[in-house]
Amino acid sequence: MKKESFIIEGLAGKKALKGKIKINGAKNAALKAMAAAVLFDGLVELHNIPNTEDIDTMTKILMKLGAKVERPDHSLSIDPSTITSTTIDSKLAGVMRASVVLTGPLLARFGKASFPTPGGCVIGARPIDQFVKGYKEMGANVSEDDHNYTIEMMRDGNNNRSPITNIQFDKKTVGGTETLMMAAVLGNGTVTLNNCAQEPEIVNVAEWLNECGALIKGVGTEKIIIKGTCGKLLSPKVPYVAIPDRIEAGSYLILGALCASGLTIEDCRADHLGSLVDLLKKSGVPIEVSPNSISIKGNTESNSAFRSFDVSTKEYPGFATDFQPQIVTYLTQVSGNSIVNENIYEGRFKYVDDLQRMGAKIELSGSNRVSIHGPCTLDQLPVGEDLCAHDIRAGFAIVMAALVGKGSFTVNNTYFIDRGYEKLEERLCALGVNIRRVQSK
Repeated sequence: MKKESFIIEGLAGKKALKGKIKINGAKNAALKAMAAAVLFDGLVELHNIPNTEDIDTMTKILMKLGAKVERPDHSLSIDPSTITSTTIDSKLAGVMRASVVLTGPLLARFGKASFPTPGGCVIGARPIDQFVKGYKEMGANVSEDDHNYTIEMMRDGNNNRSPITNIQFDKKTVGGTETLMMAAVLGNGTVTLNNCAQEPEIVNVAEWLNECGALIKGVGTEKIIIKGTCGKLLSPKVPYVAIPDRIEAGSYLILGALCASGLTIEDCRADHLGSLVDLLKKSGVPIEVSPNSISIKGNTESNSAFRSFDVSTKEYPGFATDFQPQIVTYLTQVSGNSIVNENIYEGRFKYVDDLQRMGAKIELSGSNRVSIHGPCTLDQLPVGEDLCAHDIRAGFAIVMAALVGKGSFTVNNTYFIDRGYEKLEERLCALGVNIRRVQSK
């Protein structure tokens, strides 16, 4: 893991940024498409793939399994025919939770998968009980030994215990929905998943799988039905193309509201950002929306002119948990009192301490609620004190806080930011930010 930092000169509340920014492909969709490549009988091509650390990690995991992977700029080609292992590398899995989705395709194709308890961002408990429960209901044996899991299908000629399997998720789970959906694609029976997550990234991958021979119905709703192909591998009839990254687009939109006089976010899907756009509009941000772009124009008033609001995170199409740190930073700068409830991950407020050290008036209630009193000035820290990226989205939020702030700031642990945002410092420089990357001490 690289030890690098950002040095950022704050704008002291000035709206000095201006320009256009083009949104990359969705990391959270591309990672699942990479895993789904295991289901194919030949070379798979994937396009509009962001150059982020998470994509690097998944590439390395696939290569450790034996797949051949080539990576031209913003594309991938994956040949799964050379896979010889079904054990996911423990060291690589330890830095990225998305590695667990590989168990579905591995189980579907080879009948077995082994993996460690997955890692990733430190944002609270992220149990895999829904995965384990679903695999058991599909007829698999699941064993655990020293934080390592082995899943193996009972081979009776069927990949499922019975021709029809109904699985009820206890709560909506994006990873669980994606993983069990892929696990069922090559089976002999029909699997129905209930209480499914509805995120656009799931739809994006499933529609591509259907174009290549899968039989998936209901994706994008709470009920998904997968009719297995009876062991027939999928055929790469069309390349996969990742949809625009809604979390990246929303992150830049919130940043623009605080720091830009004018900003156009290009190549995005405005229909995937409805809840965030509505909140910012109600707050007073001058936003114009078209199908493929979102613009902030004439944003010259002080941030204190914007109005506060309360918000709670919720599964799509509700307000995404991945916008929560950025919106808390936003609310420190607007007028009024706000409450933000975190309903997805209970440990996602670790970054609040950094905002408080900068002067933000935030009160933490338990592990899932903060009260914010705005507006406030975010000041330079005493000599020798730095800011830190605690996870991907909190890292972006801390960069935002530094940009809004007064003085010079050092943000450590940029690796987390690099996991989800491609060349952040270069893209911000193009908008007028004084930011540079340096080796950490």
